[in-house]
Order: sequence, then structure tokens, then C-alpha cells
Amino acid sequence: MSAEQVSGLCEQLVKAVTVIMDPASTQRYRLEALKFCEEFKEKCPICVPCGLKLAEKTQTAIVRHFGLQILEHVVKFRWNSMPRLEKVYLKNNVMGLISNGTQSILEEESHIKDVLSRIVVEMIKREWPQHWPDMLKELDTLSKQGETQTELVMFILLRLAEDVVTFQTLPTQRRRDIQQTLTQNMEKIFTFLLTTLQQNVNKYRHMVGAPQEQEALTTGQKTDLAQEPKAQANCRVGIAALNTLAGYIDWVALSHITADNCKLLEMLCLLLNEPELQIGASECLLIAVSRKGKLEDRKPLMVLFGDVAMHYILSAAQTADGEGLVEKHYVFLKRLCQVLCALGSQLCALLGSDSDVETPANFGKYLEAFLAFTTHPSQFLRSSTQITWGALFRHEVLSRDPLLLAMIPKYLRASMTNLVKVGFPSKTDSPSCEYSRFDFDSDEDFNAFFNSFRAQQGEVMRMACRLDPRTGFQMAGEWLKYQLTAPVDAGPMNSRTGEGLCSIFSPSFVQWDAMTFFSESVISQMFRTMDKDEIPVNDGIDLLQLVLNFETKDPLILSCVLTNVSALFPFVTYRPEYLPQVLSKLFASVTFEVIEESKAPRTRAVKNVRRHACSSIIKMCRDYPQLVLPNFEMLYNHVKQLLSNELLLTQMEKCALMEALVLISNQFKDYQRQKAFLEELMAPVAGLWLSPEMQRVLSDPEAFISYVGADNKIADPVLEDPSGLNRSRISFCVYTILGVVKRARWPAATEEAKAGGFLLGYMPSGTPIYRNPCTEQVLKLFDNLLALIRTHNNLYMPEMVARLGETFAKALDMLEVEKNAILGLPQPLLELYDSPVYKTVLERMQGFFCTLYDNCFHILGNAGPSMQQDFYTVEGLATQLLSSAFINLNNIPDYRLRPMLRVFVKPLVLSCPSEYYETLVCPMLGPLFTYLHVRLSQKWQVINQRNMLCEDDAADDNPESQEMLEEQLVRLLTREVMDLITVCCVSKKGVEHNTTAAVDGDDDEAMATEVTPPASAELTELGKCLMNQEDVCTALLITAYASLSWKDTLSCQRTTTQLCWPLLKQVLPGNLLPDAVSWFFTSVLKGLQIHGQHDGCMAALVHLAFQIYEALRPRYTELKTVMEQIPDIPRDSLEQFDSKLLNPALQKVADKRRKDHFKRLIAGCIGKPLAEQFRKEVHIRNLPSLFKKVKPSLETDVLQNEDGEGLTALFEP
Repeated sequence: MSAEQVSGLCEQLVKAVTVIMDPASTQRYRLEALKFCEEFKEKCPICVPCGLKLAEKTQTAIVRHFGLQILEHVVKFRWNSMPRLEKVYLKNNVMGLISNGTQSILEEESHIKDVLSRIVVEMIKREWPQHWPDMLKELDTLSKQGETQTELVMFILLRLAEDVVTFQTLPTQRRRDIQQTLTQNMEKIFTFLLTTLQQNVNKYRHMVGAPQEQEALTTGQKTDLAQEPKAQANCRVGIAALNTLAGYIDWVALSHITADNCKLLEMLCLLLNEPELQIGASECLLIAVSRKGKLEDRKPLMVLFGDVAMHYILSAAQTADGEGLVEKHYVFLKRLCQVLCALGSQLCALLGSDSDVETPANFGKYLEAFLAFTTHPSQFLRSSTQITWGALFRHEVLSRDPLLLAMIPKYLRASMTNLVKVGFPSKTDSPSCEYSRFDFDSDEDFNAFFNSFRAQQGEVMRMACRLDPRTGFQMAGEWLKYQLTAPVDAGPMNSRTGEGLCSIFSPSFVQWDAMTFFSESVISQMFRTMDKDEIPVNDGIDLLQLVLNFETKDPLILSCVLTNVSALFPFVTYRPEYLPQVLSKLFASVTFEVIEESKAPRTRAVKNVRRHACSSIIKMCRDYPQLVLPNFEMLYNHVKQLLSNELLLTQMEKCALMEALVLISNQFKDYQRQKAFLEELMAPVAGLWLSPEMQRVLSDPEAFISYVGADNKIADPVLEDPSGLNRSRISFCVYTILGVVKRARWPAATEEAKAGGFLLGYMPSGTPIYRNPCTEQVLKLFDNLLALIRTHNNLYMPEMVARLGETFAKALDMLEVEKNAILGLPQPLLELYDSPVYKTVLERMQGFFCTLYDNCFHILGNAGPSMQQDFYTVEGLATQLLSSAFINLNNIPDYRLRPMLRVFVKPLVLSCPSEYYETLVCPMLGPLFTYLHVRLSQKWQVINQRNMLCEDDAADDNPESQEMLEEQLVRLLTREVMDLITVCCVSKKGVEHNTTAAVDGDDDEAMATEVTPPASAELTELGKCLMNQEDVCTALLITAYASLSWKDTLSCQRTTTQLCWPLLKQVLPGNLLPDAVSWFFTSVLKGLQIHGQHDGCMAALVHLAFQIYEALRPRYTELKTVMEQIPDIPRDSLEQFDSKLLNPALQKVADKRRKDHFKRLIAGCIGKPLAEQFRKEVHIRNLPSLFKKVKPSLETDVLQNEDGEGLTALFEP
């Protein structure tokens, strides 16, 4: 190929590259240029000479970069077909470019250095060590030429380690060859890296003058100007050497890191005081100290607790902190903090009762340094230290160390400051704010971080107080007394609730809030840790009296006061005479108002105080019922008095107080007495609920709409609400029924239950049968409850929705809060406490419908566990439920169907004894599952079609946010349905429910990458019962397998691992239709097509497909027909797999090998991430084996090489 052709082509390429990179080019022109360049790379036979010409130093950086890209493309995609001499020619030229084809280290562009090192690494991946044994020597020789070449060699070694070890982007055998050769040569490589680092750092320090001397010199004297570039070049190489070391320290044998008396670690500590190199050094140090491995090998790391290392680490931290807030220094401080944390973890791992490692002499110095990070203004640094403090306080040896015990008061003192919520990035009221601006994007971000940081501190404080409970209690007492006497400072940001009241940012409130959290954590731990007779009862009661006597009109502060009352309440168990005072305080707060008799809607802060007081009373009655029982009459009279005024309390507050009474009545342990009490308590509800008017309203949708006022048009939607009282009456009844059903119970001890008249007899299995004192009352109200549920479901019929008044057209929609929760949008911070709970009457109406719907289903969900056989044997229960809860489901939106499944169907099924499966559960679940399958299939069809059409139909009246909401709801409903089916059908033996916490969370984070399907996922009794009914069986199987191709990764993974195989296994003994078998198998393959890009899903689906094929292929040849339709399936390999499968005598291959073979067969239908779908395949050939296998079965192994490459491919040069 002539030189003219090469230069002619190169000119065209230079023009094309210039067009591509010129911002002024038109799009068409740019695309043509791009196409020309791409076609040249793909097709031109003279790529190498052109690439080399374009990469010459005389060209511009952009052109050189393109020339080098051409060479990289050749190595990646044409290497296998290049003649040997051409490979050698290219390799020598590339090494020549490193030697003298680049600008000097300070002038060369970083992207040129990067692509040059990439080319060399791509060649190494294909030829080293077998065909290029001298590679390391050549790199060594290059590095002797100067800093420019040394830096490039560092880049090459780092990239090689990343590709081979970190990212593992090459075939297994090549990876093994290279990694083993690297390991064999590691001593040389490490010596080379260390020597390079040392020499360059020494030269640099010599020219710049070590930091200690620098301070004595003025800036002008520091470096001779001529020396400056030379010093910079050495510094650059030092940084590159540190980066490369970081790529190796992570995985090489620990002996290399600790060789030569830990010379590497010593050097790294020294460099912590070198401003230009300190970040790189701290990164390396961090990776080294975080190493796991055999404890014996990790012992030398303890050298970092020695005098020298500690001195360097601490002086570096002090210097960096003394420089003020500069981003570079702050990043370095974070690294140092991580180093200290990792050191603490190593110490905890190495120090044990059976090890010979001793507590280091500098342990005290270490703790002081660590405390300095815990008291640093940066909230992020403070939080970084918590896990390590926890590990130290928990450690069997260190937790007894006097130095650590002496640290506890200091740690708690620091926590008192750290619990105060300051440091919002938008504010300037604390030194932390400045740091937060580096760490957090917004106040919401900071708020979320701070809440989890505070919870973590609570854990660690409790651990500290386990070691020293008295100190914590003393500090809590002092702080509480101080807050009770400190004047209130509401700060500049006044609350809208009223003048002089705190907002959540007020100085006083943040202090109260922190103090309350502190005392709660510390006091609860003290009661758990100390012996009964050691507890400082007098001090505790003194504090309780101070708190009870404290009066405030500020709702936020009062909320903190109530928490302190609850925290100190255990002291009352020693002095019961204080109980009436506590009750008075709580009851006074139940009716708290900022301004008495105000007509304005209550703010959330006020509502929270009232709710807080109610829940404190419930908690007290739940946890200390014996203590409260003697005061029952007083409590009952209090409640009666409050209930007598219909407007004084909200319905929820009334019911909370009634729940408290029911909890205490459980202590009567006398069936007749408790039944009589519940009858009296529920008399007002029964009177209201069973009145003819209420019966009419509850059973007729039109009457209901009119009664609750949803058909009105309202002029002033904020103040005017004529039907509010009607709504509250319905709510009151429903809340009360729920409270009683939830709280009324028989005594836990069988003897007591028997004595009190609760025990009716025993089941055939020996399980006792109890009766609940509330059963009679609740069942009396049951018909009307079902009527209300039926009516509520019918409200969604189009003709009923049309009857809503124009103010209330959206009354049945979701609340904004619910929408935000589903879309994952954060709530604005201030609004939460300062705004009225419902701003308009429409919001009130939405809240009413939403709560009413949920509570009705909560009652049904709790009825089974509460009333047991009395509920399950209600006459025609299945029919009644089908004609109420499950009516008009077609019009019920997803956001209403979800809670119904979760709070009603699931608990009902889980608590139902097997005797009632046939009469109740199967008749109910059969039609439900059939319906849910149809509904979900239609929903997913709409979503898939919408995704296909979205390019064409942009101007839709359905905005994107609404579509996102609908799609996310379908996802959540799908998870709910699949979860319900799994709960009903599959017993949880060995099934890991590791993802339940993330039901609504982020899909990818919940994905486990390696799936080992549970060995013993068997069908439950209920599952078998459902699978015996043909129509239900079909619905379950079709739902489970169809869901694999719905676009919800989380649901797919769970269904695959937990549900699909147990269901199918149940029907295997019968005669399945060939079409059905093909459909099941195809569904799994479709699932792979859609979810194959996620490792967790892919592993689970491949396993399932393998199970189905192995179990059913011998009976159904149709499965082979399905396999043959997979794109690019190697037919001979399929025949081989099939023949082994069908001939049991041959089947000696291990399960894993068979599964791997099967996975290779179906590879054509495994979906890839979008980024990889159009990527050009890189093929790296295996080289002759470095290590001869000593297996006798060598021939068969090679012949059965299932890549289909056989013997010949192995020995090709």
C-alpha cells in the first residue's frame, strides 16, 4: 500500500474528525463525517499505517486521539485475523510511541495517555505471557527513559489489573493465565512500583524542600524556577505510582503489603504530610487497612498503631483541619477518618480472648484522635465514626479496657452536641452548614441523612450505656433540668401557628428534640442493664415531677415533654402513687389547643401533640396494665367525660382512649365482667350504627353520598363543611369497632383463660379454642359493616362518580401525600408541622374516604385472629364477603385494591385454621385470583403498548407524571398480588424473604445477584387445596408464569425463586397438554428476554428453565422444538445435551456443568442491558495452556469443550 494512498486517506480522516468536533457543523454534515470514520475503522485494510500516521506528534491532540483509537479498534476487533508479522509491527510501533511519540509528561493531554495505555493493555490481554514473555522487561526498560514513559507504564499496569482482576472483562482462561503470571511476578512488580514511588518522591521533596523546611522559607526561595517543571514531573509520577498501587493493594497477597517490615505502609504514612500526594497515599492506606483475609496475615497491620505511624496520621489530620474548609483538605480528612475506622475494625478483629495480639500502647492516643473526628463540625465526619465506636463498645476485650471506659463520658458529651439537628446546607446558623454544602444537595437530602445518623447514634449510645449506665443517666438528668429552666428561643423563623411559638428550626426546639432523644435512649438502656435494686429511683422520680410540673403552650416542646414522661414512666412502677399525676398530664394534652375555642383548622404540630398523648396512654396501658388496673375507674371516668362532648376530640382520639380502656379490661381476666364492660363501652356506637337512618345510609350509595356531603357544591372550601359531623359519626363507629377487635383478647396463660371462662374446649389437634369477650358486640354490627363496604365499592361505579358535587369531583382520588410516597418525592420540611392537616374540605373528604376504606378492611383482617372460630363459622361468610368486599372490583382503582389485599385478604388467609379452607378460603380466593390475573394482564398490556407507541403519540392528554404514577401503581399491585399468592401457596421452609423490606423500594438494590433457589419450597395445605380446583389451579399457574415477562424485576425474581416451580411440580404427575408445557417453558424464556440483563433475575430464570427442561423434556418433545427457535442456538450442542438427558446411563456430568451447558444453549434469548445490545463483540482467543492439567480425562475434556472449539482451536498461534 503506497505512502500516497495513506496520506490521501489521512487527509480525508483529518477533515472528517475536524467536522465531527467542530461545534459549528450542521447535524447532517457531522453524521456523514461520523459514518465515514466508522466505515473506515470497520472496512479499510490499511488502518494500521493510517492510525500510526495520524498519531504522530505533529498532529493536533484530537487527530492523534482518533489515530490511536483506530489502532485500539484494530487490536480489539482484527487481532485474531492479523498475520503474525503485522502484529509484531504494530506492537513495536506502539512501544515506539510510548518511547518517543508523546509530548512530555506535563504537556501531554490525559486522554492521549489513556488511549495509549489502553492499546498496550489490549495487546497484553491477547498475547501475554505465552507469546510475549518479555513484556514486563520491556515496560521496565521504557520506564528508565524518563518520567513521561514511567507515568505511561504506571497507567498500563493499573489498567491491566483493573481489566483482569477488578472488572474481569476477558474470558476465564485468559484471565487465569494473566492473573497467575501477575501473581508469580508480583514481588518484582511491587518492588518496581515502590522503587518508582520512592525515587520520584525523594527527587520531588529534594527540589521542593520537605514540608517541615518549607515553612521556614519564603515562597520565592522554595524552588528554583528552572527546577519547577522537573519537580512537577516527579510529583506526577508519584501520583501515578500511588494510583497504580491502589489497584494492586486490594487483591495481592498480604505478604507483599507487609514485606520488608511494612516498608510500604511506612512510606504511605510519611506521604500523608505531603500536600500533593496525601490523597493518593491515604487511598492506598485505606485499601491496605481494610483488607480481609486470615487473621494471622493481618497481624503486621498493627504496626500502624505504633508511635511513628500514629504521629504521622495525627499530624496530617491536624494540619489538614487547620487549613480551614478547602475541598481538597476536606476530602483528605474524610479518607483519614476512614483509615482510622478501618484500623479500629482490624483491631477488633485481631484482638480476642484467644489471640496473642495485645491492646496497642497507643490505644489511648488512637481514641483521642477518633474522638476529634466525632467532634468535628462536619456532620458527615461525625457520622462516619459511629459504626466503629459501636464495634469498640461491643468488643469482648476492649469494652473492659479502662481507656475505653474513660472515653464513654466524652463520647456521650459529644453525642449531646451531635444529636442537635443543625447544619442544613441552606442555613448559616452553625459551623456545620459550610461542610454540609459540600456533602448534600438540598435540605431534604441532609434531613434524610441526619435522621439515619441520629438513629445510628442512638444504637451506639445504648451500647455505651450498657457499659456505664449511671453516667448516661446523670448526664440526661442534668440536660433535662437545664432545658426545663432555659428560656424559650423561637428564633427568627417563627411558626405560623402563633406568635412566639417554635418552628422545627427554632434554637429551643432543636435542643429539646436532641435532649429528648438522648434521655430516651439512655434511660431505656439503664432499666435494661442495671439490677432492680441499683436503679436510682429517687433521682428518677424527682426528674419525673419536674417534667410533670412543667407547663408550656408550645406544641413542639410539649411533644418532647410527653416523650420524657414516657421515658421516665418505668420509675412509676417503683412508686405507683405518682400514676394519677401522670394520667392527668397526659389527659390534659389530649385536648391541647394553642388558642382555646379557635375555629381555625388545627396545625399538624397540634394534632401531633394530641395524638402523641393518646398513644402514650395506649402504650402505658399495653406495657404496664397491672400498674394501671387499680386506677381503672379513674381512667374510665376521665374518658367518659371527654367522650360526652362530641366536638372536643377527633374520632381517632376518642377511639385511642377507648382502646386504652379495652387493653386494661383484658386484665380483668373474667369473661363475663369484660363482656359487660365492652357492651357498655360500645353501647353509643351500637345505638348509632344500628339506627334505621344509619342502616339506610350505609346500604344505599346515593344516600351515603348525600349524608357525607359529597354531592354539595361549596362556596368557601376552607371554612364551610356542613356534613363534617355526619362523616365523623361514621368514622367514630368504624374506628371503635376496629379498636375493640384489635385490642380485646383472652388471657395468654391457658390456666387463667380457663379460670376466667374464656376457654371453650379443644380442637382435635389439641389446640385450645378461646372465645373473645367482644365477639357478640362486634358480630351484631357486622352486617352493616359489610353493607358499608359494598356501598363504598359501588361509589366507584361511573353513574355514582357522576353524582359527586363539583367541589368533590375528585373526592375518591388519592391524596397528594399518597401520590408523593408512591413516586418517591420528599415532603417539604417546614410544611409538615406548620400547615393545617387538611387545607380544604376536598382534602378532608379524600382523607375520609381513604381512611374509611382502609379501616373497614383492617376490621375484616383483624376479625379472624380476634374472634377465631366465631368469625369463620358466620353463616355464609364466603358468600357475604364475595358480595361486599369483592363487588364492582372492575371500577375499583389500583390504589384501593392494594390495601384491601394487604390488610384484609392476607391476614384472613394466614390466620384461618385448615378446617375452614374448603368452606371459606377456597370459595373466596378462587374467583379473586382468576379476576386478579385478568386485571393485571390487561394493565400490563396497556403499559407495554404505551411504551411501543410513546414515540408516535407525544401529544396525549395524559401527562407523563400521571402515567408514571399509574405504572408504578400497577407494579406495586403486581407485587402485592404475587406476594399474596406466595403466602397462600408456598411454605417458607428455607425460603429467604430477604427482599420483603424493599417492597416499594428501588428495584435494583433489592436484587440479589446470585440466586440459590430454596431447596424445600413446598406447597402449603392451602396451596394444595387451591391447586385441586381446576379453574383456580389454572389461574395460579398462568398468573405466576405470565408475570415473568411483566416489567417488574423485583416481582419477577421473587416469583421465579419462590412460586413457579412448586406450583408446576404439583401438576407434573397429571397429564399436562403439550401446548401448556410449551407455554410454561416459553414464558420463562420470555422472562429471560426481558429481565436477563439483571444478574439476580437471570440466575433465577435460568435455573427455572433448566428445572422445567430436565423434568419435562423426556415426556414432551415439544420442548426441544421451543429450544430450536432460540436465536443462534448451536444445534449439535443441543443434540449432545438432549442425548445425555434422555439416556440416564450417560448422565455422569455434575449438575453445575449441565446447568452451564444449558445456559450457553439458551444464551440467544437472555436479554442484555441497553448499553450492551448493540455493542460489537470482542473475541479474545485462548493461548496454549500454561499449566498442564494432571487429570487423566484430558482427551475427553478437550473434546467436550462445549464452546465447540475443540482441540484445534487451542493450539492455533
